[in-house]
Amino acid sequence: MVDQPITLKKKLSHYLDDFDSLTGIIINLIILGLILLSFLIFVVETYPISESLLIRLKQLDKIILLVFTLEYIIRFWCSDNKLRFLFSFFSWIDLLAIVPLFVGFLDIRYILIIRWFRILRLIRLIELATFLLKIKTEDGVILTRIFLSLLSLVFIYSGAIYQIEHQTNPQIFENFFDALYFSIVTMTTVGFGDVTPLSETGKFITLMMIISGIILIPWQISILTQQLLKITNKSTKLCFHCGLTVHEHDANFCKICGAKLEKKQEIIS
Repeated sequence: MVDQPITLKKKLSHYLDDFDSLTGIIINLIILGLILLSFLIFVVETYPISESLLIRLKQLDKIILLVFTLEYIIRFWCSDNKLRFLFSFFSWIDLLAIVPLFVGFLDIRYILIIRWFRILRLIRLIELATFLLKIKTEDGVILTRIFLSLLSLVFIYSGAIYQIEHQTNPQIFENFFDALYFSIVTMTTVGFGDVTPLSETGKFITLMMIISGIILIPWQISILTQQLLKITNKSTKLCFHCGLTVHEHDANFCKICGAKLEKKQEIIS
């Protein structure tokens, strides 16, 4: 049987979600770098900077948006099921990330909140994060996912409350750090009361922060706690076939590759 030649569409689709080959790693590292650079640009713009620097940053941000738009088009083109792609979770995240490029001419201050949804793209790169940090255990992957999820939520809320309150309450929400401080204090339900929103939209976002802090943070911590409790019942049995080191204490064969495990074991404390 003759192997079918690999088309350009399949190559692009593979590299966009591949973390094994050097090309796939480089592409995803570039995407990650652009995401972080986009965050940095927004944060810097909230501080007093020269007009020339501000213009350069806006031009650079527009280039980043164009790259994200091109990536979205390529993902859509490579998708076998176009309808499923359009209604998938990550497709909506990517679409929200590039919306400001097309609606930036509108004089609607709140629309800029959408630009902060691009931080959710970090969740797409969860596999890359586990690869770079050499995370192989299940609890490590869960911890990474929890960290990225909470980080995304904090940055989204911080960007949103800054965009909403800075115009009406610039002395309190002077820069991004003020918004970040308010978001963390509010989501952790500490509530010092030294920073308060004035607008109705700002108050609504604050309520969403409180609800998220009450529900999401304990829920994520409980998932991590349950995973750590499971680990206490596991032992360090090395599988020489695939390299997995953590198995159930009574396991005789690797749960990943099925190879026979060593008899000697050391209970994880």
